[in-house]
Amino acid sequence: MELVEKTDALPVTEGGAQHWLDRHGAAVMGNYGVPQRVLVRGEGPWVWDADGVRYLDLLAGIAVNVLGHAHPLLTAAVTSQLATLGHVSNFFATAPNIALAEKLLQISDAPQGSRVFFCNSGAEANEAAFKMARRTGRTKVVAAVHGFHGRTMGALALTHKPQYRLPFEPLPGGVEHVPFGDAGALGRAVEGATAAVVLEPVQGEGGVRPAPPGYLQAAREITRRHGALLVLDEVQTGIGRCGAWFAHQRPEHADADGRAVRPDVITLAKGLGGGIPVGAAIALGEHSAALLGAGQHGTTFGGNPIASAAGLATLHAIERDGLLAHVERVSTRLVEGIRALRHPEVAEVRGVGLLLAIGLVRPMAPAAVAAGLQRGFITNAVAPDALRLAPPLILTEEQADLFVAALPAILDDAAATHTKGS
Repeated sequence: MELVEKTDALPVTEGGAQHWLDRHGAAVMGNYGVPQRVLVRGEGPWVWDADGVRYLDLLAGIAVNVLGHAHPLLTAAVTSQLATLGHVSNFFATAPNIALAEKLLQISDAPQGSRVFFCNSGAEANEAAFKMARRTGRTKVVAAVHGFHGRTMGALALTHKPQYRLPFEPLPGGVEHVPFGDAGALGRAVEGATAAVVLEPVQGEGGVRPAPPGYLQAAREITRRHGALLVLDEVQTGIGRCGAWFAHQRPEHADADGRAVRPDVITLAKGLGGGIPVGAAIALGEHSAALLGAGQHGTTFGGNPIASAAGLATLHAIERDGLLAHVERVSTRLVEGIRALRHPEVAEVRGVGLLLAIGLVRPMAPAAVAAGLQRGFITNAVAPDALRLAPPLILTEEQADLFVAALPAILDDAAATHTKGS
């Protein structure tokens, strides 16, 4: 089934895609490579390119556009706030900023004395967490092999991928990487000199690999025993992406009494603003909240009224529309549908909620992305042999079915391209 659709009812950007790609190549740095398409408009889970072709967006700006595109509530909230008060410095407080902090403390089940630091991105949130770790007076930080926490210098030190790190070394020191999901290895690495352990509940850029049941509880016990902080990077997994407000709140991470694991710091961004840049570090408890004092950290735009209004609108829409339960239903539909295909190129389907990966038998994920675009679907090659799906949380079961129905042809096209190029 092909979804590529071109319609005269939609304005095609003057000059078409190639015109804009030529201008892009002459004006924009090439650190992201050549754009796959030039997108000009979105509505719900759909986007259109500069040639008027429509696509089902199954990537959502890399897990950002949780409400899809041009969501009426988000659009109204941002427009109204911009017409009222767009930006103030952090010398002043605003009602949206305070209200968003309170809401984040509520949904994170934060104890008394907890506080929120606002910034603009996931990397910045993890930089804040890194600085909080240093404020303990200790210098060692333990992170995971294949973990990803951002590309600024501190966040990059936490990130494992050598090709990201090597061009920029020396990075801030004291970071040790251990195998993800191995509680024994984590226990051996954490000691009295350890300031923090930084983990993702699901390794997103590492190939969409969930932490095994019990691992986060083990991490909590290990860090508590040694007086270290437990930092959970929920940048990609938070804000409903995994069927709960935060992935660490899911049942598989609860203790024997059904209580969710409680970290010391949660870092957020991506879905929090529904497409408007906003990040946050939630410090749970008085000890964590007091680590960064006045003047010790800051950012000009962090927590500005527009971003805060976007965050409030996004959280309200998720709650109002029952999207946490909806995510579970659509996830089940996608996973079961893909598995039922029994396609010879599919090795497995893994992930949680609407953060999924189709593991492939061969390293042909980039070819599958290209084949998907030709058939009207936006996906991502998160690894050479893994196709990532991180669609808007509003994706319907019927729209999920469209992708499942098209997937065999996408994979067949990709296999032919891969074989030809081998």
